[in-house]
Amino acid sequence: MADLQARLEDFPACTTDKLRYRDCDAQGHVNNAVYSTFLESARTEMLYVGGEPILDPGCGFVIVRLELDFVAETHWPGTVDIGSRILKLGTSSVTMKQTIFQNGKVVADAVCVLVQVNMDSRKPQAISDRARARLEPLS
Repeated sequence: MADLQARLEDFPACTTDKLRYRDCDAQGHVNNAVYSTFLESARTEMLYVGGEPILDPGCGFVIVRLELDFVAETHWPGTVDIGSRILKLGTSSVTMKQTIFQNGKVVADAVCVLVQVNMDSRKPQAISDRARARLEPLS
């Protein structure tokens, strides 16, 4: 269930995405499939961009679960803000909470699970202590 009282400033990682005219569907609002792209952009910015990579060398994250609640319509033109935080660190998994806002109002709420995999074997690989130390402040 979505937290309608959530605020962007409650999240340790925040990003903004510009809405595009092509994001809209025949109902005149942003199409539901586009929300996954907003969430992906925010996760990527949080986990891959800037400074030293959080991932262990030779590894990548794959998404294994996405639970997405739509709370309100989102309309073009404008922007959305996406707040992201880590809820749980498992042996090889990261559970994240992400909330999408438009004009300060919650429009969608998501929980996703990522698994760190070895890029050669494509099998789960335990998250190292070094990576955990970088991920924990994002809780």
